[in-house]
Parts: sequence; C-alpha cells; structure tokens
Amino acid sequence: MDGMTRTLATALIAILVGGAAGGVVGAIVAGGDDPAPVAATAPAPSTPIATYRRDAPGIVQITSSPGPGETSLGSGFVIDSRGDIVTNDHVVAGGTGIRVGFSGGASYPATVVGMDAASDLAVLHVDAPASKLHPVAFDDSAKVQVGEPVYAIGNPFGLDRTMTAGIVSATGRDIQAPDGLTIPDAIQTDAAINHGNSGGPLLDGQGHVVGVTSQIQGGTVDANVGVGFAIPSDTARSVAQQLIAHGTASHPWLGVQLRATPGNGVVVARVVPGGPADKAGLQGDAIVALDGRRISTTAQLADAVAHLRPGDTVRLDTVRDGAHGTVSVTLGNAPQSSSS
Repeated sequence: MDGMTRTLATALIAILVGGAAGGVVGAIVAGGDDPAPVAATAPAPSTPIATYRRDAPGIVQITSSPGPGETSLGSGFVIDSRGDIVTNDHVVAGGTGIRVGFSGGASYPATVVGMDAASDLAVLHVDAPASKLHPVAFDDSAKVQVGEPVYAIGNPFGLDRTMTAGIVSATGRDIQAPDGLTIPDAIQTDAAINHGNSGGPLLDGQGHVVGVTSQIQGGTVDANVGVGFAIPSDTARSVAQQLIAHGTASHPWLGVQLRATPGNGVVVARVVPGGPADKAGLQGDAIVALDGRRISTTAQLADAVAHLRPGDTVRLDTVRDGAHGTVSVTLGNAPQSSSS
C-alpha cells in the first residue's frame, strides 16, 4: 500500500483514495454563491497557547454508526452561531445516529444539512446552547505559503481536542475525493494528523482555518508519517455556503475516463453516456490542449477543469488517427454521488 493516500475517519470500513488517473474527470472549484466572510488577518501571529484556548472550544467530535456494531469517529468545527458544523463527507457518509460532542462532555444529535462527496465535505447542524457554539473563522487559503506554521486540532484515535503543530510542506497538491473527482490546491503539512482527525481544521499562525484535514499519505504503517493533506479553506468555505443555502454544491464536469499516453496528451478511454464529452462527440480522441493550455497528464486536465464552472465552454485540441482537430465542450455539473 506504499504511496496510497488514506482518509482519516476511524471506522471498520475505510475509504481509500489515490490518483486521478482512470477516474471520471471533474474537479472542485471554489465557486457558486458568494462565500462567507473571511477572517481579517491579525497584525501579529497568535501563540500556540492562545490559539488553542480560543479555537479548541469550537472543535467537535463527531460519531456515527456506518453499520450494526460499528462506530465511525471524526472531527469537525463550528462555523456560525446557528449551530452549523463543517466536517468531511467520509466521516458521516452512510452513517446513522450522528452525534456531535463538545468540550466539557456535552453531546447533541446532529442533522445533515448537506453532503458533497466531490469535495469530501459535509455540513451538520446541532441545536446546542449558544454557550457551546464557538465559531472558528476561515482565512484565505490562496495566501498560504510553504514554510509557514500551522496547527491541527482534532480527535486522533478518540483523544479529543488534540493539538499538533507543523509547517506547510507544500501547496497546490491534487487529492482525490471519495467519488473520484479531483480536489485541487490541497495543502500538504507535516503536522501530525491521524485517524479521527478527519474533518478538523488546519489553522494558520493567526488561528484561522486554512484547510480541512482529510487524508494522510500511506506507507508501511496506517498512521501519520509526516505527510498529510487538507482541503483548502477557499473550497471548504464556498462548498459549506452552498450546502447551507441549497443542500448541494456544483462542480465542473467533463464526463470522461482517461488514460495517459506519454508524448501525446491524454486519451479518452470512455465517455459517460449523455455527459458533456459525449454530447460534443469525443470518443477515443487524444486531448493535447484545453483553451490553449498544453495537456500532457490527467492531472493537468483535471487542474484546468477545476478552475472553471459548470456551463463554461472550453476548446479542446485533439488528435484522432493522426488528424488534429478542435472540439468545443460545455462543462456540466458533476452528478451527485449516492453518498451525497
């Protein structure tokens, strides 16, 4: 299992995710309705102690039952005074009896506001006293820089509200969502995250959310090896807003399965019947460029699609049987998976 990424909810049935090759090409983009306000950047970094004291009360433990006698454990964080909570889709997908635990031992039943497997995000709602609701503010993940300090607070192995520290190891990583779509611009960190951290916040030096912890890089052990990934806050903030407003989120979708061909772009191995590529007549073509941007790998195509919106029309430069051509495709909205 070397080189495999893993989701972080503790459960008897794990969702394993890997690269984008062979998947149905679509991607997550921070679009949709106007996002919630972003926290103003503080003039000076917060100390780790101050960050923990301020933010830990807003971090929650989420439990659900994915099957008889099974318990899934994850993390989440309060985002407003109404009782809305962000977590990972894979923390609650297929689960029943969802409960949210706060500091001090209080626990409340939760309802699902919306789930989005395409971004591995979900929003829950609890009717909890105002004294229990301590919203944690989002910050702009696009401003995150490699080397800056970050903190993760969550419930690894059920150890509630554990804080770990590290740095941003890389930005702009691609990770794969539970439904096979690509989540671009993920933040890589060496802050220790383990099973049970799923859905908790990755905080910047000011104590604001820049990511939602989601996956770890698997090696010979199924635990932290210093390579973890967080869904960027710009995506999380936008998707959460869409889920609260509409119960669903929209994502650009091409509707193809691909195989890489070194030196000749990526080849359309299959089109989804009735999908955007099918309607445009793509079948067995090699895609070598999108809107003039050279395409050599499936990841490059997924990234190019990621920064567009459903309804956008793109120009694909193609090669079929040695003949060059151009195809216009109007992107669709990625179908909702069964878990959302």
